Amino acid sequence: MTNTQEPQNINISSVATAVDAVASAAADLKLYDTASHAVSNFKPIKPGQVGMYVCGATVQSSPHIGHIRAAVAFDVVRRWFERLGYKVTFVRNVTDIDDKILDKASAAGQQWWERAYIYEREFTEAYNTLGVEPPTYEPRATGHMIDMIDLIKQIIDNGHGYVVTDENGNPTGNVYFDVASWPHYGELTHQKQTAVADAASEVADAMGPSVDNAGNDKYNPVDPADMSEDKHDPRDFALWKAPKDSDPLDARWNTPFGTGRPGWHIECSAMSHRYLKDMFDIHGGGLDLRFPHHENEMAQTRAAGYDSAARWMHSAWVTAKGEKMSKSLGNGLSVPAVLTQNSAWVVRYALGSVQYRSMLEWSDQTLAEAQSAYDRVSNFIERAGAAVGEQPSREEIVSISADDLPADFVAALNDDINVSGASAAIFTAIRFGNTLLSKLADRVDSDIAKGEVRTVLVNVRAMLDTLGLDPLAEPWVSEGAAGGTAGAGADSAEHTALDRLVSEQLEERAEARKAKDFARADAIRDALGAAGITIEDTPQGSTWTLK
Repeated sequence: MTNTQEPQNINISSVATAVDAVASAAADLKLYDTASHAVSNFKPIKPGQVGMYVCGATVQSSPHIGHIRAAVAFDVVRRWFERLGYKVTFVRNVTDIDDKILDKASAAGQQWWERAYIYEREFTEAYNTLGVEPPTYEPRATGHMIDMIDLIKQIIDNGHGYVVTDENGNPTGNVYFDVASWPHYGELTHQKQTAVADAASEVADAMGPSVDNAGNDKYNPVDPADMSEDKHDPRDFALWKAPKDSDPLDARWNTPFGTGRPGWHIECSAMSHRYLKDMFDIHGGGLDLRFPHHENEMAQTRAAGYDSAARWMHSAWVTAKGEKMSKSLGNGLSVPAVLTQNSAWVVRYALGSVQYRSMLEWSDQTLAEAQSAYDRVSNFIERAGAAVGEQPSREEIVSISADDLPADFVAALNDDINVSGASAAIFTAIRFGNTLLSKLADRVDSDIAKGEVRTVLVNVRAMLDTLGLDPLAEPWVSEGAAGGTAGAGADSAEHTALDRLVSEQLEERAEARKAKDFARADAIRDALGAAGITIEDTPQGSTWTLK
């Protein structure tokens, strides 16, 4: 059951090509590291490449927006790396074997693997609907039992784990990590307090559980296996667990240390090593995973003889009235429920509207501000496209390097992915573009003027695309979000039909104004307004958006 170590293929010419493709702006990228409590320059382990592992879902039930916030946050991080010219290997796991999955499946009369697959598909649908790029690899825990068993054997052989035996000396299936044997335990969550905390990390430490502040954690209930009296030390945690009497037979695996199933933390150590080898650039996840999950993961990975991630990044919570959004607390909003009232673009914008380390308060105002942002974005893109006679192709938008984007946008994202600053840069460009559009009819050098508008249009769309929000990209185009007709469930056919009907009304209104029949023109405008459609008159004609 030994894992095969694939040889590294180091080709000097390909490395040189990768480095050449990286934008100059990449040299200024600074990111926070949970372990050091500091923002520092990012330097990739391999030139031109970035390896990221982000903890995915435990597929026990439907996704809520608290889950998806982390996915959107790290999707933006990944997209910025790609815009900087890095080749990104992005791994996001699926935890498809877990106490909660087993218990909820049993209560619902389901097979555990059936329930896991149903909700894995729901998560995938939510990711796709909200424009989260598919991972390079998306491994399931159940597909990597051999990797986990081998890793546990290495930890035991290195003197950092122990097998619990029965009165006859036979292995019980319980294996624990020996925390006392590992002097580095607690470094991620600052048990040793060797780093000076800044204001942001103090908030994170206060709200996120740590070694010093575990207690009765309502967000991370203690694994029953970790309550065992067989542990040598209260801090020890399960690497492998003997099955409960209620566990089905097909949720048990035979190992040298007894029949059972993996502890919660071991899967991520095994899978990050399988797909990213030894040390990789970034390990990401939600703030609530810092302890015990990531602290334990870091310890067991290094105790097995492998380097852990070079940098740990954690996204903060979505809160409702100051309380973390959580299924266990009964205040979770499912993604499908939110999408019945808001377009996917608006929900994506709202989830990514603040820097990843900032708590995101979820409210009607948050969504209203996101809808207003959509209206401003779509209105400018439509007007600018009409003015220059075309929309730049997706190929052109994707090819824009970070070095060619506005400096304030680049500076914001290079400052630990400050999306608030990046959004401000986008709307600064839109205001400038609107000013150019308002003067376009008066410009003698109309071709030059149109070129200026087109440049702004390309920049705006490329900046939006970096945040996953270009309205003319998938999935927004297929969902009808690009034309201003986006509502939950809107599709291209509906948009086309509505656009045709409104355009006919706008043509009739234009004829009425030309004939100086202003009463008729106003009546058409008022009727469209009553139907929820806003009309904006420009030198190039009238455009419409949904209110």
